[in-house]
Amino acid sequence: MTTACIALLFAATLCAQERGPSVPGTRPRFVAADVHTAPAPAFAARPIPIHDDRYELKSASMLDLIVAAYGWEAEKIVGGPNWLEMEYFDVIAKLPGETSADDRKLMLQRLLEDRFKLVVHQDTRPVPGYVLTAGKHPALRKAAGSEKNGCVPYASPTPSSMDLAPVMNGSNPIHITIGPGSTVTYNCRNVTMNAFAQGLHDMFGANLNPGPVSDATGLKGGWDFDVHWTQQYVHLDRSPLGHTTVFDALDQQLGLKLEERPVPAPALVVDRVNRTPTPNVADLARVLPPIPTVTKFEVASVKPSDPRSTRQNMRLEAARVTIEDYPMNSFFQMTMPGEIIEKMPDWVYTATFDVMATAPGGMAALTRTNIAPPMLALLKDRFRLAYHTEQRPRPAYVMEAVKPKMKKADPGRRASCRRDTAPSGEQGFLTRFTCQNVTMGQFAEWFSNHGIGLKFWANGVTVVSDGTGLSGAWDFTLVYDPMDRMAPPPDQLPATSEPGGAYTIFEAMQRQLGLKLMATTKPGPVIVIDHLDRKPTEQ
Repeated sequence: MTTACIALLFAATLCAQERGPSVPGTRPRFVAADVHTAPAPAFAARPIPIHDDRYELKSASMLDLIVAAYGWEAEKIVGGPNWLEMEYFDVIAKLPGETSADDRKLMLQRLLEDRFKLVVHQDTRPVPGYVLTAGKHPALRKAAGSEKNGCVPYASPTPSSMDLAPVMNGSNPIHITIGPGSTVTYNCRNVTMNAFAQGLHDMFGANLNPGPVSDATGLKGGWDFDVHWTQQYVHLDRSPLGHTTVFDALDQQLGLKLEERPVPAPALVVDRVNRTPTPNVADLARVLPPIPTVTKFEVASVKPSDPRSTRQNMRLEAARVTIEDYPMNSFFQMTMPGEIIEKMPDWVYTATFDVMATAPGGMAALTRTNIAPPMLALLKDRFRLAYHTEQRPRPAYVMEAVKPKMKKADPGRRASCRRDTAPSGEQGFLTRFTCQNVTMGQFAEWFSNHGIGLKFWANGVTVVSDGTGLSGAWDFTLVYDPMDRMAPPPDQLPATSEPGGAYTIFEAMQRQLGLKLMATTKPGPVIVIDHLDRKPTEQ
């Protein structure tokens, strides 16, 4: 079944072909596959094109694997066991030759059915989403019916900009540029409420969780209206810095309300899946020999960036990497992720460099997960980097219970933690975690991998352990500002319980969840820089 898509408003709103299971034996299959359990990832899993004849998904939850195999949005995959989102696997497979993206999806479907005994079916189920309703007196004008249907965006200038999703003006896509904290206005003409609801995600971006928007306004025909809001905020009880959220804009300017509520939608239902995959074949090493990884670039150009440059960029194209205007500190994060590095010279945060490098032929394609070894070799060769490793106490955090405010979970629900992000004016980015049916131990582990804001207070380390003593599983939402470098110590929070803007992680933990993050130390390796040239050597 193909879900209907309305492209009236947005060129970016594409019809997603949600493919169901095919008849066994009619689909292509991998030549061989190595499937095994894996550690929790620091980033979302996605297929990695490491070589012409290989397909990889690293540290992917079963939910990630189903998303990759069937092409459904994660929020529309329902059912399945408790562990579906909280246990992880590596899939490394050999392709049978040149394949299309659709072929690889079918191969992954077959692998999941063969190795995990996955059974799914399509149905209509309540999924997380939004409902658009109308008040008694909507501030809309009935359209004459002769205008081009669509919404055209306009934005105020802003120093920091990003591309806004293309929006349809009749049949012509329009691109505009916006930035965090700027005001964006949509002039909508001859638009039905159903089409407007369908397009809200493209208009509002990070303000909305992924999920469908259902039109329950009861308003028929086409309408003319203008609406403006400040880009882009998480849905909080109070608008940060007094700016207008999209929820307030719809309510106050149009007399419409947008409420988070489960809505019926096409869904992929997980009927059955095994926690343990069937064993790999005995001669896997012969059929699926490892592809040599890149340890050193074959050719590399390294030079200081143009001081007038304002474009930071990194592109990975098979055997080539192109980096523009990266500070040296970013190269350290790339080559030694998650490590504490001491005795770095001050200039590593300000001096920027451009790198163009090519890997030798016959190697695995360059990716963000395997670029560390050749980049480290480049730093040693061209910047004469020298360092040693010592065992020292490293900063860490313990999560303790004060007055827990979380809700006891329904044990029948899937365990999950999800994160979304939205700009918050001049304050940077707000982060929201929505967790259901998770233990405190699971949350501590998940937060260690995903709680990016802690790096500002733990010198690059985000290690959190559970010291709450709370048993069982919980439901909760946590919203905080990960860019707030001026967070007070956990025992010196202001007395007021009202937000004066965005919460720091310490404030959010204590005020929203009734937990405390307490600083501690944990033994571990520390990298000490012995030498680093500021000027790279010639090629």
